[in-house]
Amino acid sequence: MPKEYRTIQEVAGPLMLVTGVENVTYDELGEIELKNGEKRRCKVLEINGTDALVQLFESSTGLNLESSKVRFLGRSMELGVSEDMLGRVFDGLGRPIDDGPEILPDSRNDINGLPMNPAARAYPQEFIQTGVSAIDGLNTLVRGQKLPIFSASGLPHAQLAAQIARQARVRGTDENFAVVFAAMGITFEESNFFVESFRESGALERTVLFINLANDPAVERIATPRMALTAAEYLAFEKDMHVLVILTDITNYADALREVSAARKEVPGRRGYPGYMYTDLASLYERAGRQRGKTGSITMIPILSMPEDDKTHPIPDLTGYITEGQIILSRDLYRKNIAPPIDVLPSLSRLKDKGIGEGKTRADHSNVLNQLFAAYARGKEAKELMVVLGEAALTNMDKKYAAFADAFETHYVSQGYQANRSIEETLDIGWELLHLLPRTELKRIDEKYLDMYYNEEKKAEEAQ
Repeated sequence: MPKEYRTIQEVAGPLMLVTGVENVTYDELGEIELKNGEKRRCKVLEINGTDALVQLFESSTGLNLESSKVRFLGRSMELGVSEDMLGRVFDGLGRPIDDGPEILPDSRNDINGLPMNPAARAYPQEFIQTGVSAIDGLNTLVRGQKLPIFSASGLPHAQLAAQIARQARVRGTDENFAVVFAAMGITFEESNFFVESFRESGALERTVLFINLANDPAVERIATPRMALTAAEYLAFEKDMHVLVILTDITNYADALREVSAARKEVPGRRGYPGYMYTDLASLYERAGRQRGKTGSITMIPILSMPEDDKTHPIPDLTGYITEGQIILSRDLYRKNIAPPIDVLPSLSRLKDKGIGEGKTRADHSNVLNQLFAAYARGKEAKELMVVLGEAALTNMDKKYAAFADAFETHYVSQGYQANRSIEETLDIGWELLHLLPRTELKRIDEKYLDMYYNEEKKAEEAQ
């Protein structure tokens, strides 16, 4: 039986000081029992000799220093894992909130996980189809990759996250595919949107949801992504499933980290965030990947809203260092009613070349991708020139590129949040758009693919 302490000295907000403790360790879980028998959970943040500074998971309201007692449980936070988690909704600490029964766990795993040995990592190289053209066609997601979405306040990243979670799948196989979705610091309305969205589409059956609301304690928010990743590791490496982990919103997580750090009176780093934020984010992101000798994999899409639309803010800046690329949402495209408003030019998937081509997507994918990028970039330049110099200053070819850029945004990037396009559909739409340009301009495409897909008769019909 754990030893009980009645030596609570002070309570300051979510922090509590307990003196005279023995053999208590950092990150250990504790339980506070109030005079009326009510129990509240806490976690050790700091040990100084026989003094323990603990953080409460619930509020400190009604806590009487003299009559309350604390016992330390001798373990860090754990999650009971089982395949029965699929189709269930949990709070940020892994407790069911969907009126269903408690989970009977196969095992209880430490939520901090074990770092993956770099030598045991297998290289990500298999295509995951999200059904979103701007991602599949131009910034392809590969199994085992970490590909964040950089959004901004007011942009529809929640709809895009829900769409990817509903539609994502591994092509051409009947392999087990699951989604682990963790929402941190969101409103009840957003939480309801995610749950109903998955329920209506039937995607809930293969999804595990962890939801931490905005009014939940900051320390719970720090535990939420770790709970989700522990569930993902179990499904991927114990049950051989391919797991897509979506974490939203990392900005709320980092703000909780800053709040706890300030409460502990730590020396702040950039913008008040703790100096160890890079390490902390890496401890989350690096849990994604594939392991040699294991069938399962964890692919991760962290979503963060950039404060003041600033890419150089510490949260997107550090995330960009750790992950393999980024998908950037644009306020300008959002104003033009492009949905999803993915800005493809600054977006990047560093592993896209590994997941495309014959046997994975289609042989012409790489050529089409490069040509669409080049044509869209030139079209955007032509449109900027048009703004400065007027349309009369543009050559006929510049005008064709400007028209291509408009068509590309409205037909290729914009598809709504319900359309689920196969990679073949995405590539075919790309070819249709390339018909807006003369064949002589398509210098990045191999002649054999031009002969197969660039239909001169169709071009003549369109011209009439």
